Amino acid sequence: MSAEVAGEALAHGARLSRSALYVPGDSPEKLRSALGRGADELIVDLEDAVAPGRKALARDLVATWLDGLPPTDVEVWVRVNAGPPALDDIRAVAAAAGLAGVTLAKVESPEQVVAAAALLEELGSPARIVPLLESAAGVLRAAEIAAAPRVHRLQVGEADLRADLGVTLGPDERELLWVRSQVVLVSAAAGIAPPIAPVSTDFRDLDALRASTEALARLGFMGRACIHPAQVATVNDVFTPTAEAVAEAESLLAALSAAGSGVALDARGRMIDEAVARHARLVLARRR
Repeated sequence: MSAEVAGEALAHGARLSRSALYVPGDSPEKLRSALGRGADELIVDLEDAVAPGRKALARDLVATWLDGLPPTDVEVWVRVNAGPPALDDIRAVAAAAGLAGVTLAKVESPEQVVAAAALLEELGSPARIVPLLESAAGVLRAAEIAAAPRVHRLQVGEADLRADLGVTLGPDERELLWVRSQVVLVSAAAGIAPPIAPVSTDFRDLDALRASTEALARLGFMGRACIHPAQVATVNDVFTPTAEAVAEAESLLAALSAAGSGVALDARGRMIDEAVARHARLVLARRR
């Protein structure tokens, strides 16, 4: 997706997901209730959440569940396993009409994305791809990975990344600040959707979740992945613009449109240009 295409999508009312809830692919009960959990997206997991001996079962369950999905505004992604099993997972789910795309686990090179994109093309699927960066190698090649075919956005898998780096997070999580900012920067440069923030494994401390999510929003993340339904409402709240912010964004865009040029003045006499308009479109893309 080029920068121009991304900008056009936002200009025409495309939505950004505020929350993405992981759902174990081998749990029929959790799959049945997942659409009602309030998340903008589901990431149905065939990887870490599924024991090795249940992979084939999970693949069949998820394929059947996808085929029976009712019409919904909730985007559904499937996280596939790393390595060669990823292609088998993709073959099992690619034909589903309700599939938004696949999340590729443990991506370290653009070649992994190219292989998945080629298979999707062969299968006639329009599904998009979200590479999951979970190692130093993946983070250092993030720009190449972001430029690969069908990439919708990037995500960081920080649990595996911390293990790879030997990092222990402190209270302000500054140890991963460079990685997080790098992924935001790379995404903007590639013209793909902004990244969603990594999960918090503590789903009981919602005050801490809110504080860390607000910090991630300030860094440029536009949503966050959740490992438990209890996290969804807090994450949605942080990433939902206020009514005042929406009204201001609409007013700015209307003033710029009415001016018929690249520059205008808002109601308070402040200059509006395309940079201000891009920010306003991001606000509107997160409204509900």
